[in-house]
Amino acid sequence: IPCLSVLLLALVAVNVQAQDKSLFFSQYIEGSSNNKALEIYNPTQDTVFLDGWAFPNVSNAPSTAGEYEYWNNFPEGAFIAPGEAYVLAHPEADQAILDSAYYTGFKVFSNVDDGFALVKGDSAAGVGFEVIDWLGSWDGDPGSGWDVAGVSAATKDHTLVRKSYWQSGNSTPLGSFGTTAFNSEWIVLEKK
Repeated sequence: IPCLSVLLLALVAVNVQAQDKSLFFSQYIEGSSNNKALEIYNPTQDTVFLDGWAFPNVSNAPSTAGEYEYWNNFPEGAFIAPGEAYVLAHPEADQAILDSAYYTGFKVFSNVDDGFALVKGDSAAGVGFEVIDWLGSWDGDPGSGWDVAGVSAATKDHTLVRKSYWQSGNSTPLGSFGTTAFNSEWIVLEKK
């Protein structure tokens, strides 16, 4: 039995380590006017080059539930250094947001009910992709916004910040949002 315990601990350690290797959404801003941004964090000790990564989304109610409508690649040569974040911002956001942004060439940006996924792979090249993290889902229009951490329609007029101890993505649609402040992976703040 002691050997089984050691084996289980080793498997858990390997599993946690594998999860820590992924990029993930660390902040979501849905503020007034065009003050909209997504932040992606690299918790690893290696630079992650974003070739082969994408952030596909749907806009409002998708044409086909469960499928993305827009395939969004990162700019050529984009990367995230270890322990750093990469910010995608609406091109007409306030200057304070733009000053932190690495990419502003993306205009189909969050409308509180747009589902985003952070994926590895390339659907357009026919090689498929793996969802690493979700903000919302591609299943349908949630109305005024998705509930997060027990806050009704929290993806509208709020900033969501991933809890500091969270170090990996959640590959289940809506899985990171939780139903209470305790079981959510996010902290809900006022809009920016």
